[in-house]
Amino acid sequence: MSNSAVDPSDSKTSGARSGRAAWQARFDAAKASGRVRDADFTTLSGTELEPAYGPSPRVEAVDERMPRIGWPGAFPFTRGLYPTGYRGRTWTIRQFAGFGNAQQTNERYKMILARGGGGLSVAFDMPTLMGRDSDEEESLGEVGHCGVAIDSASDMDILFSDIDLSDVTTSMTISGPAVPVFCMYLVAAERQGVDLGKLNGTLQTDIFKEYIAQKEWIFPPEPHLRLIGDLMEYTSRDIPAYKPLSVSGYHIREAGATAGQELAFTLADGFGYVELGLSRGLDVNVFAPGLSFFFDSHLDFFEEIAKFRAARRIWARWLRDEYGATSEKAQWLRFHTQTAGVSLTAQQPLNNVVRTAVEALAAVLGGTNSLHTNALDETLALPSEQSAEVALRTQQVLMEETGVANVADPLAAPGSLRS
Repeated sequence: MSNSAVDPSDSKTSGARSGRAAWQARFDAAKASGRVRDADFTTLSGTELEPAYGPSPRVEAVDERMPRIGWPGAFPFTRGLYPTGYRGRTWTIRQFAGFGNAQQTNERYKMILARGGGGLSVAFDMPTLMGRDSDEEESLGEVGHCGVAIDSASDMDILFSDIDLSDVTTSMTISGPAVPVFCMYLVAAERQGVDLGKLNGTLQTDIFKEYIAQKEWIFPPEPHLRLIGDLMEYTSRDIPAYKPLSVSGYHIREAGATAGQELAFTLADGFGYVELGLSRGLDVNVFAPGLSFFFDSHLDFFEEIAKFRAARRIWARWLRDEYGATSEKAQWLRFHTQTAGVSLTAQQPLNNVVRTAVEALAAVLGGTNSLHTNALDETLALPSEQSAEVALRTQQVLMEETGVANVADPLAAPGSLRS
């Protein structure tokens, strides 16, 4: 990183260089501790790539945008949470799946993991989402239809049969009956002999978005918030890596919101959960890292990227300035992304592969922590095994063949590291 033509007596330039030096020091520390992947970080033509790009120190010193943009891994995390970007760790391929009974879904999970999936995401059927048993009269016609039917801890045992819950992160998309379903999950883990304190994953539990968009609630907000508060206390104390809340904008966007509305409603919901934790007397630096987010990635490529970057910046500022969070992890907005279901068409469904790839690339350039890519035939039926594999391979092509994971925040600030 050449700094020729930089006046060392210029205080602004010196300050900018110290910001750059701070990023470089953190990157070097990550590399020394083995947190940078062993890979060939060059273009297909053999050009060696810098780990991150940005303006020269002279330009950075006078660029008023830099405090809002910063370097990867630096507050307000506009350019990502980590100084290494995806050089350190690529996003988790977390495909959403669930249908029929627990045995059928277990087989699909094993297929996803065998083909390179990095985590699991459980889709539950409507009766389970509404807290009903499969044999209830109201469940007729909906059992196992758009998700897996789970009625007991025994079903949860079958769902994760021969899948080591200590070795895979598991997301569960459920809100109303989240607490009893989570208890079934814990029982399944105990029966596997797993140390519950080492479990890692995400429980959705977001009742606010149910009232805003998805409409799957089973009791009023206040008692549900009490249960959410209990979950926050329990997980922050006993299962620190497990995230009890996934604040969801995806369903809000799929219900017709704009990108700006999705962002506004989701962040407002997140702030509400922060205030819930504070009202319980919890330390924001302890419970806030347990909050994660779930966003839609739609077809307006650059608007979506801007949405993700703005989300991290706004969240970091509010957590620090409004709620007093002092640790970086408490200021981080970690998020999962799913490509837009409403953008898919039943006509010429093969074109949906292209739509999904564009949306997935927007999520990656926006710095998503994990990603689900929709299958081409989801407008017609539950995904076939072939279409589910194509959706998985879409992420792997982006990750392994495009070079997008070689540089921290490829959509760098203007200019180059080299002056």
